Amino acid sequence: MPRKKKIAELLASLPSWHGVGGRSIASSASFGIMGIVNLTPDSFYDGGRSPTTGEGIDRALQFCGDGADIVDFGAESTKPGAEELAPVEEQFRLLPVLHAIRKAVPDMVISVDTYHAETAASALESGADVINDVSACDFDPGLTDVLVQYKPGYVLMHHQGRPKTMQEKPRYGNVRRQVAFFFEREMTRLVKAGLPENRIVLDPGIGFGKTCAHNVELLSHPEDWFSFGRPILVGISMKSLFGDLLGLPPEERGGATRIATVLLWEKGVFWHRVHDVAGTRRALTLAAALRPEQWKVRR
Repeated sequence: MPRKKKIAELLASLPSWHGVGGRSIASSASFGIMGIVNLTPDSFYDGGRSPTTGEGIDRALQFCGDGADIVDFGAESTKPGAEELAPVEEQFRLLPVLHAIRKAVPDMVISVDTYHAETAASALESGADVINDVSACDFDPGLTDVLVQYKPGYVLMHHQGRPKTMQEKPRYGNVRRQVAFFFEREMTRLVKAGLPENRIVLDPGIGFGKTCAHNVELLSHPEDWFSFGRPILVGISMKSLFGDLLGLPPEERGGATRIATVLLWEKGVFWHRVHDVAGTRRALTLAAALRPEQWKVRR
């Protein structure tokens, strides 16, 4: 069988992901890349680099050219210790950029990183396809109603605590078992509420109420989540995990991020949320070329 045909058939058999209106969220490669555009001055990694409307638009357009499958806009920092932002301020930062990108690149899949029901509804009305929620509807229960009404793609992320306090002595009896139980419980709740299962992807929430040991334990066993039949998305880009393990400051974590991303892809993780779209695409493309037997990935 020709290689391109084999790849296409394998990708077609993987769990699908859909956004607003049933739009397919996919990649032509054996991996998917979500590019991070922070519209906040206090992000842990690139705060202040793209806080204005114009800079946010430029960064998103760059990601489109670099090959991002999804562009993820966030207007409120959720780093450890971050203060909460009022939805009106969040929307002031977010909506002008979202409108401009939707007009400039009509086919781009747009994700919005928010846990506020009001912001999510405004973003979906403005053309967003995906809601990336760090809280699993816990911080604003009204978000469930928004998800059921608009039926967007939804990133269901595990967390423990709120950003301001989540890294104050996080504890688990068995972190792998508890994250898997969380996914099963929350998927069941959302589907019963009326969100189609094919809208959901699973994110273990690396760094959200977890120690370095917890993060490593989860990343070592992504197979724990395959039985749910949903794509897996992991966000490890430039995170403190690499500071804890390697002593690297945020600005020097790019290489470690790319290596870990390739290793996770080889373990079956399809979607990767990153700051460096071009570098990540090159790393994953090279890994795919050198390991052609690894096409059996799970998106």
